Amino acid sequence: MTKFMSNVNKYLSEMKIKQSYISMVSGIDKNKLSRLLTGVQEENGTDIEKLAGALGKNPGFFLEDSFSIPEISTYSSHKIAFYAGEPSQEQEKIAAELMELMENIDEVISARSRLGIINVNR
Repeated sequence: MTKFMSNVNKYLSEMKIKQSYISMVSGIDKNKLSRLLTGVQEENGTDIEKLAGALGKNPGFFLEDSFSIPEISTYSSHKIAFYAGEPSQEQEKIAAELMELMENIDEVISARSRLGIINVNR
């Protein structure tokens, strides 16, 4: 297993990031990601870029000799959901929109019932 992949594994473990999240964010197929993380398949440049990007880091971060993982407790509670470090402005915007939707979900559900909207896919 390469130094890059070994450090990615350490980071995922310490930060408690699930493979399914990395697969979704990076666009790497779950099966391929599993092979990469176990060392069965060697990563290429594209894989390295995708994995580092999905974790909010540059590839060099995972190649450093003095590789250190930040403590989860150093992140503020509203950013902990991203697990991959500081969220981008786009991620902040999406998170704010999702929070607004979640805060108003009861209203959305009750409006559906008040308007008699029926889900035809049931």
